[in-house]
Amino acid sequence: MNPQSSDFSLSATELEQFRRDGYLGPFDLYEEDEMEQHLRRLRADLLDTDLAIYSSDNSASGTTNLANYDRHLDVDFLSEHITRPEIVDRVSSVLGPDTLCWRSEFFPKYPGDEGTDWHQADNFSNVAGSKHPQIVWPEDAGFGGTVTVWTAFTPATVETGCLQFIPGSHRTMNYDESKTMTYDPTAINRREKDGVRRGFFGYDYRQLQKDPEWRPDESAAVSQVMRQGQFVIFWSTLMHASHPHAGLSKQMRLGFAGRYLPTSVQVYPHSSALQEFGGSASLEKFGNVLVSGRDVYGHNRFVETSQRGYPFQVRSRVGAE
Repeated sequence: MNPQSSDFSLSATELEQFRRDGYLGPFDLYEEDEMEQHLRRLRADLLDTDLAIYSSDNSASGTTNLANYDRHLDVDFLSEHITRPEIVDRVSSVLGPDTLCWRSEFFPKYPGDEGTDWHQADNFSNVAGSKHPQIVWPEDAGFGGTVTVWTAFTPATVETGCLQFIPGSHRTMNYDESKTMTYDPTAINRREKDGVRRGFFGYDYRQLQKDPEWRPDESAAVSQVMRQGQFVIFWSTLMHASHPHAGLSKQMRLGFAGRYLPTSVQVYPHSSALQEFGGSASLEKFGNVLVSGRDVYGHNRFVETSQRGYPFQVRSRVGAE
């Protein structure tokens, strides 16, 4: 079966479940041995940063940093991955036919690493040094956030630190992203919260809580176990976290997240640079990728090819001839 000629849109039942729970999946994308082959080649490609749009020289060290961002703009496999019909059709079922990929990020978790704090992200000013919203939805939208597509490049189990979700929690924001979190890389892997080693890549997400005494209802949490090569979609406003890597195996857990928006949303409307995780990077080479339909707004910058000349594929709009 040719994926390009197939329709992977969500069914009415799946769409209802996504709206209710805030997440859906996992879905199959790659066979395990296929993903493993891609991963072997990918390791070498990621070390070549000559065409990466953010310099690694002034990116902070730690589990995640600016050097992990937007490698779909210079690595061919990732350029193709973010435009896969299996992903784009499902995302467009939620966001509408005119859809862009704003950002991608790697999320490695090594043996012994802490879990990730419970968190939500609406306009992504949470870790921005400028505190400017990184995405701005139309005023009449009534909500914000992105649809995140998180792909398991390695197996994601409870023991290796898989994702956790609290179903239905995307309807209420428990955090104020205009507040400031203190970046402290020395705190990585050194904090325990409610009996679990958790952190947020050098930040403490609790500093953004609207109510300092509030605690997430972890009794309602589900663990999103995924085999290598599967992906899950979820609203970034959904309460999500991850388990610590228990260190029972030497295998790292590697997730790759693509963040998708309708073209009506403004991306980086107030910023010419990123300042996060103790590092900074110019947005001079940044561009969104149109993955479905068209852009009729003209307020965002787009790129049609990657830094290496890979042409980004655009899915036809639903119902279009």
